[in-house]
Amino acid sequence: MSQINSFRDLIVYQKAYKLSMEIFELSKSFPKEEKYSLTDQIRRASRSVCSNIAEAWAKKIYIKAFVSKLTDSLGEEHETEVWLDYARDCGYLKEDKHKRLMSEYDEVRKILISMINNPGKFCK
Repeated sequence: MSQINSFRDLIVYQKAYKLSMEIFELSKSFPKEEKYSLTDQIRRASRSVCSNIAEAWAKKIYIKAFVSKLTDSLGEEHETEVWLDYARDCGYLKEDKHKRLMSEYDEVRKILISMINNPGKFCK
């Protein structure tokens, strides 16, 4: 394992950031009437996964604060999955794309849960 000097070095952050950018690009094709609902919500939730990881990293000197922010990130990850389901079921996202994104978010979720369950590996 290489040294982690920043939240940007965390695999989970890198994966979540890549996914949020992909969601941003995909959501550009959503209908205009979804601008202030689905489009805004899915972008916000996917970005919050990343921002909460960054906040957790900033608070890693306090294990409880670190775990709390990672738990917030996990909640945002779950919310993103719900919005992806809506995007698929409203016909804005094809099934194969939905399935791939869900699989990648499954990886993010598993890493977050591992970090939550093993904060001592990251906290000082």
